[in-house]
Amino acid sequence: MRNFLKKIQDNKEFIYFDGGMGTYLQANGLKSGQLPETFNLDRPEVLKELAMAYAEAGANVLNTNTFGANRLKFPMDDPTYPLDQIVTSAVKNTAAVRDAYKKANPHRDVFVALDLGPTGKLLAPMGTLDFEEAVSIYSEVVRLGAEAGADCVLIETMSDTYELKAAVLAAKESCDLPVFATVIFSENGKLLTGGEPKGVVALLEGLGVDGLGVNCGLGPKEMKPIVAEIAKAASVPVIVNPNAGLPRVEGGVTYYDITPKDFAATMQEIATENPGVIGLGGCCGTTPDHIKALVDKMQGIRANPVIPCEDTVTSSGAVHVVLNEKPVIIGERINPTGKSKMKQALREDDLNYILNEGVTEEENGAHILDVNVGLPEIDEPSVLKRAVYELQGISSLPLQIDTSDFIAMEAAMRIYNGKPMINSVNGKQEVIKAVFPLVKKYGGVLVALLLDEEGIPTTVEGRMAIAEKIYAAADSYGVPRKDIVFDALVMTISTDSAAAKITLDTVRAITQTYGACTVLGVSNVSFGLPRRDLINTTFYALALENGLTAGIINPSSKAMKSVYDSFLAVRGYDNNCVSFIGGYADSISAEAELKKIKESGVVTSDTSGNTGTSPAVDDRSDIAKTPLGSAIIKGLKENCARLSKEMLSSGTDPLDVINSYIVPSLDVVGKGFEKNTIFLPQ
Repeated sequence: MRNFLKKIQDNKEFIYFDGGMGTYLQANGLKSGQLPETFNLDRPEVLKELAMAYAEAGANVLNTNTFGANRLKFPMDDPTYPLDQIVTSAVKNTAAVRDAYKKANPHRDVFVALDLGPTGKLLAPMGTLDFEEAVSIYSEVVRLGAEAGADCVLIETMSDTYELKAAVLAAKESCDLPVFATVIFSENGKLLTGGEPKGVVALLEGLGVDGLGVNCGLGPKEMKPIVAEIAKAASVPVIVNPNAGLPRVEGGVTYYDITPKDFAATMQEIATENPGVIGLGGCCGTTPDHIKALVDKMQGIRANPVIPCEDTVTSSGAVHVVLNEKPVIIGERINPTGKSKMKQALREDDLNYILNEGVTEEENGAHILDVNVGLPEIDEPSVLKRAVYELQGISSLPLQIDTSDFIAMEAAMRIYNGKPMINSVNGKQEVIKAVFPLVKKYGGVLVALLLDEEGIPTTVEGRMAIAEKIYAAADSYGVPRKDIVFDALVMTISTDSAAAKITLDTVRAITQTYGACTVLGVSNVSFGLPRRDLINTTFYALALENGLTAGIINPSSKAMKSVYDSFLAVRGYDNNCVSFIGGYADSISAEAELKKIKESGVVTSDTSGNTGTSPAVDDRSDIAKTPLGSAIIKGLKENCARLSKEMLSSGTDPLDVINSYIVPSLDVVGKGFEKNTIFLPQ
């Protein structure tokens, strides 16, 4: 089928997917509560009839009736509907139609898509389904479908990027068929778990899908702005499979009101207005008549080619960061280098310390969190995997997986929810051979250190030569150049007075020569010197002016943060200085207000979760200023338990803890969820 995809793109043709299935099965005897997949064994003639109708309407891709087929619903040892028979029969039923149609119409290409939907369970930490268990569940279905004769895999109606990643990984690891993936957005342009189009595209392209897009949930009119975002961000073909309008329920029956003619007209607008929209079809409520009207409407129209997006994007499950849009801050605090408390926490397996650091960095303006747990005496693969897993449960920010242990790197990349930054690769062949295959498989924005077997070059030309070597390696492994971020390397000026200038000149050369993104561990410049803050802030400002994309700094440092905020204002990234004014105009009054709060006895929470005198709070807007309220709102589970116990042991009435702290805090979270400022993972 990949040859077919290439032909489609080269000839600017469209590929047509089929439409809805549920309403048709209901009209043909599917009872309330009955699983549609049972028709594969009980009523195969109904499914064949529908598939043939879609083929005759012009669909190139016919979906198998396996949307909900998995061992959670159909155990292998089920005496009536075992999973292997459900999946195998579904594929063979559809393949029979494919073969019969192609025999009668040899000039047309028709393919069978193994259809995979959500498992029906939320993945941990939101739910109870383990990530690797989800991968195993999907892998089982993919292997069965591929063996039965499917031509491709279509993962659809996904509302959680973590489950989406599990399904794509399963498909890629279990077969060599083309893999497509479409997700379901609400009208606000977000997934149920908060993800946005650009972040979803970054994740899917990093995982190597052959096409991506959106399906279900909305009608074609409501999908138009979302498709525009996806098409602008994508570098692979885009698929659009909307419903026949928004659902309307009357008397317990769901109706869709968009006619085939109106459906086709809006789909034509979507296809002609956006680059790379090559896959067109339908979802709930659409029928063979909708697909036929669509195919007829598109006759004579050529598809717009894919226009590769050159943005460098890292993402979490809910947030994406475009590195080449404006300078960003990578928080440096989750790193044991030079940090005795962090080392102690790692030795004592105190993951709560790491979580507190992450929350604090996010609150203080970090855009990405560096995560480094490298100590010789700990099990780094295990600890890094746990740290990444727990951090993505309480922080919405993308993470930078920072390790030189390749086993730890893969363990963390595999369970990461999103497209991470990976720190790092360099010009050494041993490292290139270990890291690039991981990035090719899991996706990621790769930090490339400009050193090799000969060490760190002492000239700009030497470092640029290593950049060329790393780009060549990226090309050979099929990793996009846009996903390479160069670290020009910061050496201390206390031992080499020319070190800073070489680094700054290299940053400028990388920016001007390649238009690439750059990253620096800023504070390295001042090791061994007094008043390091003076050196750090000066160097940081110079680096930003020379084109630095991402500074690894301590966002809690007011001096460093003020350099960053001032630079954005001066260089025009802060429109009309709105953010700068908001952050600094009221700093004096804010300090005075903080003093009043402290004097009143209401103690604001700090990163360590220290407690003070915290009277009952009636005003729910102030609940976040209390240690327990803050811990609940931030999702710091261990702090919540410890603080509650401390309050109870100090004599606070249990009902007072519930009514004055827990309930108001949960109310804040609930309102945030309603307003789309807090999402399900949080």
